[in-house]
Amino acid sequence: MIRLEPRPPASVSRMLAVSLAAGAAALVLAAIPMSFAGLSVFEAYGLIVKGAFGSVFAFTEMLTRATPLILTGLAAAVAFRAKLWNIGAEGQLYAGALAAVAVGTGAVSGPGYILIPAVALAGALAGGLVMLGPTLLKSKLGVDEVVTTLLLNFIILLFVQMMLEGPMQDPMGMGWPQSEPILDEAALPKLLERTRIHWGLIVALAASLGVYFLLKRTVWGFEIRAVGENAAAARHAGIPVTATFIRVGLLSGALAGLAGVGEVAGLKGYLTADLSPGFGYSGIVVAMLAGLSPIGVVFAALFIASIFVGADSMSRATGVSNYLADLIVAMALLCVLVSGLFLRFKVRFISAPAAKGSAG
Repeated sequence: MIRLEPRPPASVSRMLAVSLAAGAAALVLAAIPMSFAGLSVFEAYGLIVKGAFGSVFAFTEMLTRATPLILTGLAAAVAFRAKLWNIGAEGQLYAGALAAVAVGTGAVSGPGYILIPAVALAGALAGGLVMLGPTLLKSKLGVDEVVTTLLLNFIILLFVQMMLEGPMQDPMGMGWPQSEPILDEAALPKLLERTRIHWGLIVALAASLGVYFLLKRTVWGFEIRAVGENAAAARHAGIPVTATFIRVGLLSGALAGLAGVGEVAGLKGYLTADLSPGFGYSGIVVAMLAGLSPIGVVFAALFIASIFVGADSMSRATGVSNYLADLIVAMALLCVLVSGLFLRFKVRFISAPAAKGSAG
């Protein structure tokens, strides 16, 4: 027989060790299909490392890819801390991007120090308001937020496509479904010339520190952690559970909305329906790999981004599909979930008692 016995709460160092082990296990497991594809495992991983860190261009591309992952990872981490299961960061990212384009293409005029904060604020508000609906439905009616946030992703993406083929379509885009480019004054400055890395990375790192401080050093952070541990006990202790859920939902959606702002105002310059290759969903993996730690999110995002960017380079060099990166990310999530089970429970094998013979 197998019995699961609860463990005491894991330390930060232990959670970090488990996350590292989960990432390593994912790489080992991914080597199996890689070998079936006829690749040398060491050569393939060498190409992935070179593609992500082998040059200044590769390194800055990795940091550029990590920027939205940090923000969507934070969006998932802060919501999951309160047991608010936000699966809608992808839709919130697009909502933030749409609002940023609406403001940054001429709705507000002025110098950069006015336009850039206005664009960022619009994107954060849009993302937060998208998450507000599912949060209220959960708090007031008990509606499962996993379903509502997941379905909202598709609704928002369809709405974005409608806007890009209608009122917000660029008249100079030769019929292509894209928005007008945002004004130069509304664009986020580059961190390095002749690279794509922009100030969105600084915003993402600052957000990580801000969320860490919020969760660890403020009353609101204590309320978030208390509600996440036991909402009924928190309510009995006088903590406003509904208000806490609403604040967490707004913050989570705002962080995902900022990821959309960075992609249009810092990277692409305009909005298209294929703006995100799944940053919102990958953010869930980032948050879980980080153990819901705001600082850990940064390192988990760098790991996931290096896999994506390195796999693209490896694919060009070997002809093997870059979907290998998705495989590694999926395996990393599975390994994290399994390792989380062993963090919370101790497995004991118990021999079954011998059956007693009937009295003769």
